[in-house]
Amino acid sequence: MPKLGDRVVVWVGAPLLGAGAGWLLRYVVGWATTLPWTPFEGPLRLIESIPPTAFTIGAVVVGVVAGLVLAAIADEYTVKIVIDDQRVSIAHRSSRQELPRSAVALAFLDAKHLVLLGHDTEELVRQGGDLPRPRPLAEAFQAHGYPWRAEGDPHREEFRRWADGHPDLADAAHAYLRARARALEKGDDRDAEQLRQELARLGVAVREEDKRQFWRHAGRGAEEAET
Repeated sequence: MPKLGDRVVVWVGAPLLGAGAGWLLRYVVGWATTLPWTPFEGPLRLIESIPPTAFTIGAVVVGVVAGLVLAAIADEYTVKIVIDDQRVSIAHRSSRQELPRSAVALAFLDAKHLVLLGHDTEELVRQGGDLPRPRPLAEAFQAHGYPWRAEGDPHREEFRRWADGHPDLADAAHAYLRARARALEKGDDRDAEQLRQELARLGVAVREEDKRQFWRHAGRGAEEAET
């Protein structure tokens, strides 16, 4: 996952669309220069003066290259999930996580995130991004025997809005949450994910809504997080 067919559509379709746009560009330029007034009239007439064959070939090549660049960007942001009877691996941009089947107690979708819980209710994975469609994703986990919960997070009601200095959290957890709040504000998803993992080691699960953070105690590190 994502399905091979979806990736083929992106890698073939985007360059073809780019090529088509390049081929049509000369007609668009020619039409624009016939208008009584048009912005950039000088550059447009300069483009129109290029020999038709050379212009069409150049525009199509540029369109194909632009399509390939867009396909590469789309592919980079797509979350790639491989599931079998022994393990599940999740790759997104430069990060990769792999978990043995025995470590996963529950899998579900929480809004736009795939969440995998461990046997102590700790969040092993909370992956956002361009995920596969919900139904094929659920079917893939279920086909390999992973417990899947269609109703979403069973611990959702346990999450509380984070307030700096809350006495139920350790100073270390507050420090990570402050740093994570700054990362979310800047849109630094990679740093936010690293800080989420550090909080998980302290026994704190964290999720966000519109850059607001919500937390709950989870896992064997929970007692340490409360001290």
